[in-house]
Formats: sequence, structure tokens, C-alpha cells
Amino acid sequence: MSRTIIISNRLPTKVQRTAKGLTFQPSEGGLATGLGSIYQSGDNVWVGWPGLFVEDPAEEQHVTEQLQQDSMAPVFLTEAEIRDFYEGFSNSTLWPTFHYFSQYATYEQAHWEAYVAVNEKFCQAVLALAGPDDTIWVHDYQLLLLPEMLRRARPECTIGFFLHIPFPSYEMIRVLPWGAELLQGMLGADLIGFHTYSYMRHFLSAVSQMLGYSSQNGQIETPSRTVLVDAFPMGIDYQRYADAAASEAAQAHARTYGAAMHGARVVLSIDRLDYTKGISLRLRAFEELLHRYPKWHEQVSLLMIVVPSRDQVAQYAALKEEIDELAGRINAQYSTISWTPIHYFYRSLPFEELAALYRLADVALVTPVRDGMNLVAKEFVASKADQRGVLILSERAGAAQELSDALLINPTDTNQLVEAMHEALLMPEEEQVLRMTHMQTLVQQYNVFAWTELFLNRLTYSKIKQLTLSTDALDQEGRRQLLQDYQAAPRRLLLLDYDGTLVSFHKNPQHARPNAELLELLRALAEDPQNQVVIISGRDRATLDKWLGHLPLEFVAEHGVWLRRAGEDWSQFQDMRAEWKREFRPILEQYVNRTAGSFIEEKDFSLVWHYRRADAELGAVRARDLLSHLAFITTNTDLQVLEGNKVLEVKPSGLNKGTAAQQWLGATPPDFILAIGDDRTDEDTFRALPPEAYTIKVGSTPRSFARYCVSSVAEVRQLLNMLRGYSGNTLPSQALMATTAHS
Repeated sequence: MSRTIIISNRLPTKVQRTAKGLTFQPSEGGLATGLGSIYQSGDNVWVGWPGLFVEDPAEEQHVTEQLQQDSMAPVFLTEAEIRDFYEGFSNSTLWPTFHYFSQYATYEQAHWEAYVAVNEKFCQAVLALAGPDDTIWVHDYQLLLLPEMLRRARPECTIGFFLHIPFPSYEMIRVLPWGAELLQGMLGADLIGFHTYSYMRHFLSAVSQMLGYSSQNGQIETPSRTVLVDAFPMGIDYQRYADAAASEAAQAHARTYGAAMHGARVVLSIDRLDYTKGISLRLRAFEELLHRYPKWHEQVSLLMIVVPSRDQVAQYAALKEEIDELAGRINAQYSTISWTPIHYFYRSLPFEELAALYRLADVALVTPVRDGMNLVAKEFVASKADQRGVLILSERAGAAQELSDALLINPTDTNQLVEAMHEALLMPEEEQVLRMTHMQTLVQQYNVFAWTELFLNRLTYSKIKQLTLSTDALDQEGRRQLLQDYQAAPRRLLLLDYDGTLVSFHKNPQHARPNAELLELLRALAEDPQNQVVIISGRDRATLDKWLGHLPLEFVAEHGVWLRRAGEDWSQFQDMRAEWKREFRPILEQYVNRTAGSFIEEKDFSLVWHYRRADAELGAVRARDLLSHLAFITTNTDLQVLEGNKVLEVKPSGLNKGTAAQQWLGATPPDFILAIGDDRTDEDTFRALPPEAYTIKVGSTPRSFARYCVSSVAEVRQLLNMLRGYSGNTLPSQALMATTAHS
């Protein structure tokens, strides 16, 4: 049976060395909670670092055996690896860069080499456990290279990756000397998850700009695979916090803390010590609140918990010193005998006390400068059994995308934060209850267990879709069967793309005229009374008429805009407008002016930007820019952008080669259907046809809705010549010989 292997930098159990020996303490983090039901069931396992340096082999063995009993497999790191991989590249390069604090980032080659080496160490640990049918789920920024390492060793494995911190804009990623390698590492996964759509969008942009891989609907086309990218906002164990806050223990703690506050209303701030959290900014805002609104003197206190973290690192030590000085100065200025404005604690709290503080607080300040999700906001919401309390939330936290009933603020706008605190303290109870009820419904529904299930289901779907899109080469047996089915069919439909299928591409599309050999081949196929041959192309109808109109063929032009059946005139598939071209043509002209060799082709109802004649590298860069530009301005319109082979086309949506092809299927489909095409626009044709149809993709890509693939236009011509060679009720010997010879 297949199993699930979870990999993260840290295990869900903290191993610590004390005077009495090693202790094993379960983690209370959200990830450990959400994945507990996964890694602890069946033969599943969690792979990660146990959190301490182990040098003694006997001690290492002891740790391994203890963790194995709880379905965990440790990866031991040396002191140098902890320094250079964890403290170095992970936390001194990636962490500040991904949180937009590039001024704190370091770029040490030795740290990068350690990062590569530790990712490889994790890879070997996983390979020792993973079988070909296992599902592997990699977590977070410390292991960005791991998916690709695993993919190289286990090409068929199902691999997911989730990033728990923000993914920044392309402009931040390009600063990293190793940005391309990190992106390539992530793309080893089948599914890549982020907390929000904006992080997903940044990733797609970076992949496009730095690696040149295009994407559509969250699917990235790499040279070897399709990778699915999606947003999965992480939740919490809602019921655990709700129950804890309602417990007798929490109520007792809340009463004790409330008495210590001498009746003052409580504004709560809970954060790990980190420059991304905006702690000093909210202290200054609270000071300004007291200055601007003296009415809150002796009425409101800020209860601030700062959890120790990396305070030996210079930036963190400086931050702690700043927080200490601010809290001390504000208290010195505003304190009275009976009132302390700021109750500041530099420590972590037990879970029950934390739940009590959430229950007690009138206002929660969750105002990070940048945060991937921030579960504190959701924990506060889950703990408010009476729905009374106000959440002030930074718009730059991932949670802001969901918790729109919070008071959303820009954390660097001191005035806005001051006014938000003032508004929260004055907010009527009815409004508090209404806002909190809405947020609780959402947090309860999209909890951490729903997040886990959704990601794993989506991962399974992405793998199934990959397998669906896998395409076999048209081998000897496939050709033989195709010819036999063709021979036996009284009614046959041949749907043939033109450029890249019947003729090779030319730098100037007008030079791709059919030669005498192709014209004679098409004439012979079309004159067979059992055949219906349709040229289904993106070309304009005038060109198709000029080149092929004298043959007994039928046509689809402009990807389905125009149709022409045998013996009839051209007709529109449906009424369409073209006035939109006046707005879009100047945009395409800008890219022509910036890209030597590119040009615009105007059809009746579409505009096409060609870049086959442009410098290959420059054309690819400009195409990615234009694709993003067009995708943005066509959002919520009835237009779509089609990406073909060295072309981008803007046209009315709802029409494609597939919808056009269905017009030839009729109420009674033909006995034999053959469709051949070479690019994405032909995928619509392949999808529209019944499963028994012979669908063939031209080119080396292994991913297509087509059943088969051939490598070149020459192979297409050869196959069609085999069909042309058929006469009577038997396959001619030369056709069978050609089939055998080809194999």
C-alpha cells in the first residue's frame, strides 16, 4: 500500500537536552496539529530535524528509536550545517528576502552550498523510506530544492510542496544570486501551494520571468511536466481553541489577569520576536493613542507578549532593545500608581494561559509588516465564545484575505492604526458580535483539517491529470491499428491543423504555402467519398481560400470564428464584435516597437502578435510580458488570450477549435475520426472528440489530451500518405511495409 511521507525542517516533537537527559516534547504548532492525523496513521512518517545537535552515535540511536515509535524519522544536522544552512541561508538569506527585508539579507556562497548539501541530506533520508507509489509532502522555505532532488530520483512519485511564508514579487526573487535554482527546485513538485492568491501570482510571474515557463490557469508548462499551483489558506484547530477558552482553567486565569489590570480594557499583542511582526510600530501607535486621546488614560492597557527568538542575532538583539526602551519610556511617561499602560512580558506562555488572554482581550493587535498567514488572528477569533472583541489586522498578513470583518490597516501607517484602536474601543457590542460571528463561521469551516484534506485531494487530482495528459508515441502497433480502423470505417472525419502539422513553421508565415506534394495529398484524401477532410486552423479565411480553396476540403478559420462546409460559403460560427481591436491594437504595437522582428496580424475578429522572426531570447521575454499584460486587461471581459507556437492571439472567448470541431460530429458521429495538431489551440480539439478518436500531437511534449504523438511534420505526411495509399477493401502492401519500416 502507498503511504504519505511528510517532510519539514523541524519535526512535530522538540528534543531537548536537560540536566536529567533528553526530553521529548510534542509541538503545539498549527502544522503539527493539522498533520497529526496523517503522519500518525498507518505506515506514514514525518521526516525532519529533531531540533538539537547530536554528536554521540549512541545518543543518535536513542533519539531515532524514540521518534520512530511516534512515526517520525530524524535527519541529524552537524553544528556547521545548523549554522550555515539553518541560521545562515534559511534565516539570513531567504527569510528576510521573502518578507521584503532585503536590507537584512546576506549572500554567502558557503551558506548556499550548505543549503544544497542539507537539502540533499533530506533527500537521501526520504529516498531510504519512499517507494514509487508513495505521496511526498514537502514543507516550507528551508527545503525549496528538495522537490526537484526527489523528482530526479523518483520521477513517478507524487510530490507536493507548501510554502508557509510569503512568496515575494519577482523583483525580490531576482535579487537572489540563486533565485532560478530555487524556483527550479520547487517545480519538482506536482502541486505547489501558497496561503494566498497573491503569493501564487508572484510565483508564476517569477517562473515566467526567470525560467521562461508559461502558465495558464495556475498550470506551469515545464519541459518535462505540468505543475499545478494553487492557493490554500491554512487554518487552525478551531474547536481546540474554542474549548480551551471556555474551560474552567481559562476562565480562572482570565479572572486573575483581569484583576491585575485593575479594570482597564485590554489590547492584546502576541508575537514572536521578529522584525517582520511590526512590534515597535504598534508600540509607537499605542503611545500616539494615549497622546491623542487622553480619555483612554487609566482606561486601556496594552498587554504585550513577545516570545523569545534568535536574540543572539544582531537584528533581533537590536529589535529587542528597541522594544524594551519603547515600553519603558511609554510606561515612564504615562503610568500612575493604579495604572500601567503597557504590561510587557518577554516569554512564551502555556496554551491554557494563552487561551485565557484571548478570552480576556477586548482588542487584538495583529499588525505584522509582512506575514505568510498569521494564525494568531484566527486563534483570537476562535477563542471569543461571547463574540465580543475586535480584531485589528494588518492588510499585509495572509489572514487579511479571509478575515475581511476585522479592522484592516496598513501597519506602517501610524495614524491609521491609532484611529483603528480608537474605533475598536468605541465599537458597539452589536457590531462586535456581527463581525466576530462572520469571522468565526469562516475560521471554523476552513480549519486546519480542511486545509490538509484539500491540499492532499488537490495533489491527487494533479497527479491524475498528469497521467491523463501523458501521451504515447504512435508506434508500429498503433499505426497498424489506425490503418485497420481507417480501412473498416464507412464514414471518416479527418481534422487537420495546418501550421506545424501539415507544413513546417517559417519565420514569415506567408512563406508557409503548401507545396505540390501536399496539395496532391490533400486532394487524394478529400476526393475519397468515404472521407470528410477539414482543415482546422488559426489562419484567416482569405489565406486558406487562396492556398487551399480550390480543393474539395472543408475549413475552420481563426480558431473557430469562420466555418466553410463543402459547396457552401463562409459563415460565422456566431455573431461577434470587432470594435475591441481599436483598444488592443496600440498595446500590441508597443510590443512590436520594442521587439525587432515581431509583427501584428489582424484577422476579422482577432489580433495576433507574431515573434518567430524576433531574437529568440528577447522574443520569449517580451511574450511573457505581453501575455501577463493581456491576461490582466482581458479579465472580466468576453475576450481570451491564446498562446500558440511563437504567437499570442486575442480573440472573443467561448470559441475555439474544439467547439468548431463538434459541428462536424453531428448527431451520428463518423465511424473513424483522426485529429492532428501541434500546439495548445489543438488541445481544445482533442478534448472535444470522443475517446475512441485517433488524436495525435505533433512535437516532443509528453503532455497532451491526444492519445498519441509523432515527432515531426514529416511523420504526419508519412501517415497521411499511408491513408492515401488505401484502395479497395485491403490495405496495400506498401502501406503495411511503410508501417513496418517506420518502426
